[in-house]
Amino acid sequence: MIRIAVVEDDPGYRAQVAEFLKQYADETGIGIEKTEYADGSEIVKQYAENMDIILMDIEMPEMNGMSAAEWIRQQDRNVIIIFLTNSPQYAIRGYRVEALDYILKPISYVDFAQRLKRAVDRLDKRKNHYVTVTKGKSGVKRISVSEITYVEVREHSLIYHMESGTLTVTGTMRDVEMELTSLGFYRCNKCYLVNLAHVEAISGDDALVAGERLQISRGKKKGFMDALNNYFHEVEA
Repeated sequence: MIRIAVVEDDPGYRAQVAEFLKQYADETGIGIEKTEYADGSEIVKQYAENMDIILMDIEMPEMNGMSAAEWIRQQDRNVIIIFLTNSPQYAIRGYRVEALDYILKPISYVDFAQRLKRAVDRLDKRKNHYVTVTKGKSGVKRISVSEITYVEVREHSLIYHMESGTLTVTGTMRDVEMELTSLGFYRCNKCYLVNLAHVEAISGDDALVAGERLQISRGKKKGFMDALNNYFHEVEA
């Protein structure tokens, strides 16, 4: 199931996009869950980091699509953004929010399907998984597994080290290890659970992980090295 948000103030275009999404789903057999918003301000107020693709109009009355996309990108590094626009000149600014593509209005189904297929292909290539962590009273956050470099346990807290920064939550290493081991993670010592995809080198008793040196304990070294070799053999295959 692919979750798609349609952000468009024009009811006619919203209806057309909904029709195109249904046609695409019928033709491809891909399940699509659609959520509609009539303005950029609406998706910003309700955004919960659970979308795969956002189809975003640019010119809207309360909050334009570019401003909404900039806000969303600060919260969610993984969602795919495609702009709907009358003017290609606006789409050129999309690099600021890492937009994948744009669709020119008036929208044709052929063009729409091509752009959507490109987004779906990107989702497939990621072959990604997500973990959902609880952020205390502030709610939950969805994290792309591929972005996590390693997880650190410190007293009663788990620190997710990511390419975009760190996130500290309450939890146990045992629980996160059970969740992530099958996704290419392995403990290098009692404090660190490492994403093997981010291991850059092994130097003595240290693993270089995304530029950081993490000690490999004596008891974990053989298992860690075996897991690392198996991981890269699977990737190369």
